[in-house]
Amino acid sequence: MAQKCVHKGCGKKFDDPEEDCVYHPGPPVFHEGQKGVRAPSPDAASESIITNPSLQDGAHSTVDDTPAPEPKPAPPEDVVPPPKPIAVSNGTTETSAAPRLPQAPQQAAQAAPQPSPESESDDPSVPIPANKTCRRRGCNAVSSASTGSSSRDDEECTHHPGQAIFHEGSKGWTCCKRRVLEFDEFMNIEGCKRKKRHMFVGSAKDAAKEEALATVRHDFYQTPTTVIASLFLKKINKEKAKIEFSSPTEIKLDLPTMENKRYSTTIPLSGQIDTEKSTFKVMGTKLELTLVKLDGAGWPTLRSDEQRTSEIMQIGPAGRA
Repeated sequence: MAQKCVHKGCGKKFDDPEEDCVYHPGPPVFHEGQKGVRAPSPDAASESIITNPSLQDGAHSTVDDTPAPEPKPAPPEDVVPPPKPIAVSNGTTETSAAPRLPQAPQQAAQAAPQPSPESESDDPSVPIPANKTCRRRGCNAVSSASTGSSSRDDEECTHHPGQAIFHEGSKGWTCCKRRVLEFDEFMNIEGCKRKKRHMFVGSAKDAAKEEALATVRHDFYQTPTTVIASLFLKKINKEKAKIEFSSPTEIKLDLPTMENKRYSTTIPLSGQIDTEKSTFKVMGTKLELTLVKLDGAGWPTLRSDEQRTSEIMQIGPAGRA
Protein backbone atom coordinates (compact mmCIF):
# COMPACT_ATOMS: atom_id res chain seq x y z
CA MET A 1 0.00 0.00 0.00
CA ALA A 2 1.36 3.41 -0.97
CA GLN A 3 2.50 5.68 1.80
CA LYS A 4 3.09 9.41 1.83
CA CYS A 5 6.51 10.87 2.53
CA VAL A 6 6.50 13.46 5.32
CA HIS A 7 9.79 15.11 4.42
CA LYS A 8 9.57 18.89 3.93
CA GLY A 9 9.44 19.71 0.22
CA CYS A 10 8.60 16.14 -0.89
CA GLY A 11 5.14 14.86 0.05
CA LYS A 12 5.13 12.13 -2.61
CA LYS A 13 3.43 8.77 -2.28
CA PHE A 14 5.78 5.80 -2.50
CA ASP A 15 5.73 2.00 -2.45
CA ASP A 16 9.48 1.41 -2.40
CA PRO A 17 11.18 2.62 0.84
CA GLU A 18 14.51 2.81 -1.02
CA GLU A 19 13.19 5.24 -3.62
CA ASP A 20 15.15 8.47 -3.87
CA CYS A 21 13.72 11.47 -1.97
CA VAL A 22 14.73 15.11 -2.43
CA TYR A 23 13.69 17.27 0.52
CA HIS A 24 14.59 20.17 2.83
CA PRO A 25 16.44 18.89 5.91
CA GLY A 26 16.07 22.10 7.97
CA PRO A 27 13.03 23.70 9.64
CA PRO A 28 11.09 26.50 7.96
CA VAL A 29 11.97 30.09 8.93
CA PHE A 30 9.89 33.26 8.69
CA HIS A 31 11.89 36.39 9.47
CA GLU A 32 11.18 40.05 8.59
CA GLY A 33 9.09 39.18 5.55
CA GLN A 34 11.49 36.50 4.28
CA LYS A 35 10.43 32.88 4.08
CA GLY A 36 12.75 29.91 3.66
CA VAL A 37 14.48 27.08 5.50
CA ARG A 38 17.45 27.08 7.83
CA ALA A 39 20.65 25.27 6.93
CA PRO A 40 20.94 21.87 8.63
CA SER A 41 24.19 22.66 10.47
CA PRO A 42 26.19 25.69 11.62
CA ASP A 43 28.70 24.99 8.83
CA ALA A 44 26.11 25.58 6.14
CA ALA A 45 25.66 29.33 5.55
CA SER A 46 26.31 29.96 9.25
CA GLU A 47 22.73 29.19 10.22
CA SER A 48 21.46 31.98 7.98
CA ILE A 49 18.22 31.95 6.10
CA ILE A 50 18.51 30.41 2.63
CA THR A 51 15.69 31.44 0.35
CA ASN A 52 16.75 28.92 -2.37
CA PRO A 53 18.66 26.20 -0.51
CA SER A 54 20.18 23.05 -1.94
CA LEU A 55 17.88 20.08 -1.47
CA GLN A 56 19.16 16.98 0.25
CA ASP A 57 18.95 13.52 -1.25
CA GLY A 58 17.81 10.55 0.78
CA ALA A 59 15.11 7.94 1.17
CA HIS A 60 11.43 8.54 1.73
CA SER A 61 10.21 8.40 5.29
CA THR A 62 6.93 8.32 7.18
CA VAL A 63 8.55 9.84 10.29
CA ASP A 64 9.19 13.58 10.38
CA ASP A 65 12.83 13.91 11.48
CA THR A 66 13.13 17.63 10.73
CA PRO A 67 14.86 19.32 13.68
CA ALA A 68 12.65 21.64 15.67
CA PRO A 69 13.42 25.35 15.45
CA GLU A 70 15.45 26.73 18.30
CA PRO A 71 13.44 28.70 20.87
CA LYS A 72 14.08 32.41 20.90
CA PRO A 73 15.84 33.60 24.06
CA ALA A 74 13.64 35.78 26.23
CA PRO A 75 14.97 39.32 26.66
CA PRO A 76 16.01 40.19 30.22
CA GLU A 77 13.37 42.17 32.06
CA ASP A 78 15.75 44.72 33.54
CA VAL A 79 17.36 45.81 30.26
CA VAL A 80 16.12 49.11 28.86
CA PRO A 81 16.27 49.38 25.05
CA PRO A 82 18.42 52.24 23.75
CA PRO A 83 16.60 55.46 22.92
CA LYS A 84 15.63 55.96 19.30
CA PRO A 85 16.68 59.09 17.39
CA ILE A 86 13.87 61.38 16.27
CA ALA A 87 14.21 63.49 13.14
CA VAL A 88 13.64 67.22 13.61
CA SER A 89 12.53 69.66 10.90
CA ASN A 90 15.87 71.54 10.90
CA GLY A 91 17.79 68.43 9.84
CA THR A 92 19.20 67.53 13.24
CA THR A 93 18.20 64.55 15.36
CA GLU A 94 17.14 64.34 18.96
CA THR A 95 17.11 61.35 21.24
CA SER A 96 13.79 60.33 22.77
CA ALA A 97 13.52 59.52 26.43
CA ALA A 98 13.98 55.91 27.40
CA PRO A 99 10.69 54.11 28.06
CA ARG A 100 9.82 53.14 31.57
CA LEU A 101 10.02 49.55 32.62
CA PRO A 102 6.74 47.92 33.62
CA GLN A 103 6.48 47.59 37.36
CA ALA A 104 5.32 44.43 39.02
CA PRO A 105 1.83 44.85 40.46
CA GLN A 106 1.62 45.08 44.21
CA GLN A 107 -0.51 42.23 45.37
CA ALA A 108 -1.66 43.78 48.61
CA ALA A 109 -2.13 47.36 47.43
CA GLN A 110 -3.84 46.59 44.13
CA ALA A 111 -6.02 43.75 45.31
CA ALA A 112 -9.59 44.18 44.07
CA PRO A 113 -11.89 45.29 46.89
CA GLN A 114 -14.40 42.67 47.88
CA PRO A 115 -18.04 43.75 47.99
CA SER A 116 -19.50 44.07 51.46
CA PRO A 117 -21.59 41.06 52.44
CA GLU A 118 -25.29 41.77 52.28
CA SER A 119 -27.63 41.05 55.14
CA GLU A 120 -28.95 37.51 55.27
CA SER A 121 -32.57 38.43 55.90
CA ASP A 122 -34.90 41.10 57.25
CA ASP A 123 -34.79 41.89 60.95
CA PRO A 124 -38.16 40.87 62.46
CA SER A 125 -38.11 43.96 64.70
CA VAL A 126 -37.95 46.33 61.70
CA PRO A 127 -41.33 47.15 60.12
CA ILE A 128 -41.58 46.59 56.38
CA PRO A 129 -43.28 49.51 54.59
CA ALA A 130 -45.49 48.97 51.58
CA ASN A 131 -44.12 49.27 48.02
CA LYS A 132 -40.60 48.35 49.15
CA THR A 133 -38.49 46.59 46.48
CA CYS A 134 -36.37 43.57 47.38
CA ARG A 135 -32.73 44.61 47.86
CA ARG A 136 -31.23 41.49 46.30
CA ARG A 137 -29.96 41.93 42.74
CA GLY A 138 -32.26 40.71 40.00
CA CYS A 139 -35.28 40.27 42.29
CA ASN A 140 -37.96 42.89 41.65
CA ALA A 141 -40.49 41.72 44.24
CA VAL A 142 -42.40 44.55 45.92
CA SER A 143 -43.77 44.41 49.44
CA SER A 144 -47.44 44.93 50.21
CA ALA A 145 -49.17 46.48 53.20
CA SER A 146 -49.58 43.05 54.82
CA THR A 147 -46.04 41.78 54.23
CA GLY A 148 -44.77 42.48 57.73
CA SER A 149 -47.83 41.20 59.58
CA SER A 150 -48.50 37.94 57.71
CA SER A 151 -46.39 34.79 57.51
CA ARG A 152 -43.54 34.95 54.99
CA ASP A 153 -42.66 31.28 54.85
CA ASP A 154 -44.11 30.94 51.34
CA GLU A 155 -41.88 33.68 49.89
CA GLU A 156 -39.13 32.63 47.48
CA CYS A 157 -36.49 35.12 46.36
CA THR A 158 -34.87 34.45 42.98
CA HIS A 159 -31.83 36.70 42.64
CA HIS A 160 -28.22 37.07 41.44
CA PRO A 161 -25.57 36.85 44.20
CA GLY A 162 -22.85 38.09 41.81
CA GLN A 163 -22.03 41.46 40.26
CA ALA A 164 -23.26 42.91 36.97
CA ILE A 165 -20.91 42.67 33.95
CA PHE A 166 -20.85 45.02 30.95
CA HIS A 167 -18.11 44.02 28.48
CA GLU A 168 -17.86 44.88 24.78
CA GLY A 169 -21.60 45.23 24.36
CA SER A 170 -22.57 42.06 26.23
CA LYS A 171 -24.34 42.22 29.58
CA GLY A 172 -24.75 39.63 32.29
CA TRP A 173 -23.87 38.58 35.85
CA THR A 174 -20.70 37.07 37.29
CA CYS A 175 -22.69 34.28 38.95
CA CYS A 176 -24.19 32.82 35.75
CA LYS A 177 -23.12 32.33 32.15
CA ARG A 178 -25.97 33.93 30.23
CA ARG A 179 -25.07 37.08 28.25
CA VAL A 180 -27.39 39.42 26.33
CA LEU A 181 -26.96 42.55 24.23
CA GLU A 182 -30.00 44.67 25.07
CA PHE A 183 -30.34 46.36 28.46
CA ASP A 184 -34.01 45.41 28.75
CA GLU A 185 -33.06 41.76 28.27
CA PHE A 186 -30.37 42.14 30.93
CA MET A 187 -32.91 43.47 33.43
CA ASN A 188 -35.13 40.45 32.74
CA ILE A 189 -32.44 37.76 33.23
CA GLU A 190 -33.89 35.38 35.78
CA GLY A 191 -31.90 34.95 38.97
CA CYS A 192 -29.68 31.92 39.34
CA LYS A 193 -30.07 31.46 43.11
CA ARG A 194 -33.19 30.84 45.18
CA LYS A 195 -33.66 31.73 48.80
CA LYS A 196 -36.50 31.71 51.29
CA ARG A 197 -38.00 35.15 51.96
CA HIS A 198 -37.17 38.43 50.29
CA MET A 199 -34.95 41.10 51.83
CA PHE A 200 -36.83 44.40 51.89
CA VAL A 201 -35.16 46.26 54.79
CA GLY A 202 -32.22 44.10 55.91
CA SER A 203 -30.87 44.36 59.44
CA ALA A 204 -31.91 46.99 61.95
CA LYS A 205 -28.63 48.83 61.38
CA ASP A 206 -29.18 48.95 57.61
CA ALA A 207 -32.78 50.10 58.03
CA ALA A 208 -31.84 52.91 60.39
CA LYS A 209 -29.06 54.23 58.17
CA GLU A 210 -30.24 56.88 55.71
CA GLU A 211 -28.18 57.97 52.72
CA ALA A 212 -27.97 61.72 52.20
CA LEU A 213 -27.80 62.73 48.54
CA ALA A 214 -25.69 65.77 47.73
CA THR A 215 -27.23 66.32 44.30
CA VAL A 216 -29.67 64.83 41.81
CA ARG A 217 -29.96 65.20 38.07
CA HIS A 218 -32.32 67.93 36.91
CA ASP A 219 -33.60 69.39 33.66
CA PHE A 220 -35.99 72.16 32.64
CA TYR A 221 -37.71 73.87 29.75
CA GLN A 222 -39.69 77.10 29.63
CA THR A 223 -42.49 79.01 27.96
CA PRO A 224 -43.08 82.76 28.02
CA THR A 225 -44.98 82.42 31.30
CA THR A 226 -43.71 79.25 33.08
CA VAL A 227 -40.65 77.13 33.79
CA ILE A 228 -41.19 73.37 34.00
CA ALA A 229 -38.37 71.73 35.97
CA SER A 230 -37.79 68.04 36.71
CA LEU A 231 -35.65 66.66 39.55
CA PHE A 232 -35.01 62.97 38.94
CA LEU A 233 -35.32 60.97 42.17
CA LYS A 234 -37.06 57.59 42.36
CA LYS A 235 -39.70 56.53 44.87
CA ILE A 236 -40.17 59.82 46.71
CA ASN A 237 -42.29 59.40 49.84
CA LYS A 238 -45.28 61.59 49.04
CA GLU A 239 -46.52 61.71 52.64
CA LYS A 240 -43.19 62.92 54.06
CA ALA A 241 -41.91 65.04 51.18
CA LYS A 242 -41.79 68.80 51.76
CA ILE A 243 -41.72 71.29 48.86
CA GLU A 244 -41.88 74.94 49.93
CA PHE A 245 -41.92 77.96 47.64
CA SER A 246 -40.35 80.05 50.39
CA SER A 247 -39.68 83.18 48.36
CA PRO A 248 -39.86 84.38 44.73
CA THR A 249 -36.19 83.46 44.24
CA GLU A 250 -35.77 80.11 46.05
CA ILE A 251 -37.39 76.74 46.74
CA LYS A 252 -36.78 74.56 49.81
CA LEU A 253 -36.89 70.79 49.31
CA ASP A 254 -36.85 67.85 51.72
CA LEU A 255 -37.40 64.65 49.73
CA PRO A 256 -37.13 61.31 51.58
CA THR A 257 -37.50 58.15 49.50
CA MET A 258 -38.72 54.62 50.12
CA GLU A 259 -35.12 53.39 49.73
CA ASN A 260 -33.64 55.15 52.79
CA LYS A 261 -32.35 58.08 50.78
CA ARG A 262 -32.98 61.78 51.35
CA TYR A 263 -32.35 64.86 49.23
CA SER A 264 -32.54 68.14 51.14
CA THR A 265 -31.53 71.42 49.56
CA THR A 266 -32.48 75.00 48.82
CA ILE A 267 -32.62 75.87 45.11
CA PRO A 268 -31.69 79.47 44.25
CA LEU A 269 -33.66 80.35 41.12
CA SER A 270 -32.40 82.30 38.11
CA GLY A 271 -35.59 84.36 38.00
CA GLN A 272 -38.55 85.35 40.13
CA ILE A 273 -41.67 83.21 40.47
CA ASP A 274 -45.21 83.64 41.72
CA THR A 275 -45.21 81.52 44.89
CA GLU A 276 -49.02 81.36 45.04
CA LYS A 277 -49.54 80.06 41.49
CA SER A 278 -46.51 77.75 41.27
CA THR A 279 -47.24 74.04 41.76
CA PHE A 280 -45.48 70.68 42.03
CA LYS A 281 -46.24 67.02 41.28
CA VAL A 282 -44.52 63.97 42.80
CA MET A 283 -44.14 61.12 40.29
CA GLY A 284 -42.62 57.66 40.46
CA THR A 285 -39.22 58.69 39.11
CA LYS A 286 -39.07 62.46 39.59
CA LEU A 287 -40.43 65.65 41.12
CA GLU A 288 -41.95 68.03 38.58
CA LEU A 289 -42.12 71.75 39.37
CA THR A 290 -44.30 74.19 37.43
CA LEU A 291 -42.94 77.64 38.22
CA VAL A 292 -44.97 80.68 37.14
CA LYS A 293 -42.77 83.61 36.11
CA LEU A 294 -43.34 87.07 37.54
CA ASP A 295 -41.69 89.09 34.77
CA GLY A 296 -41.80 86.77 31.73
CA ALA A 297 -38.03 86.98 31.20
CA GLY A 298 -36.04 84.02 29.87
CA TRP A 299 -34.02 81.91 32.29
CA PRO A 300 -30.51 80.93 31.11
CA THR A 301 -30.32 78.24 33.82
CA LEU A 302 -32.62 76.80 36.46
CA ARG A 303 -30.34 77.62 39.38
CA SER A 304 -28.69 81.00 39.78
CA ASP A 305 -25.50 79.33 41.03
CA GLU A 306 -25.05 77.29 37.84
CA GLN A 307 -22.57 78.31 35.16
CA ARG A 308 -24.26 80.04 32.29
CA THR A 309 -23.61 78.95 28.72
CA SER A 310 -23.07 81.17 25.69
CA GLU A 311 -26.26 79.90 24.03
CA ILE A 312 -28.91 82.45 23.10
CA MET A 313 -32.28 81.34 24.48
CA GLN A 314 -35.41 82.35 22.59
CA ILE A 315 -38.97 82.06 23.81
CA GLY A 316 -41.84 81.99 21.37
CA PRO A 317 -41.73 82.34 17.58
CA ALA A 318 -38.90 84.25 15.96
CA GLY A 319 -39.63 87.73 14.70
CA ARG A 320 -39.41 88.67 11.03
CA ALA A 321 -36.85 91.13 9.78
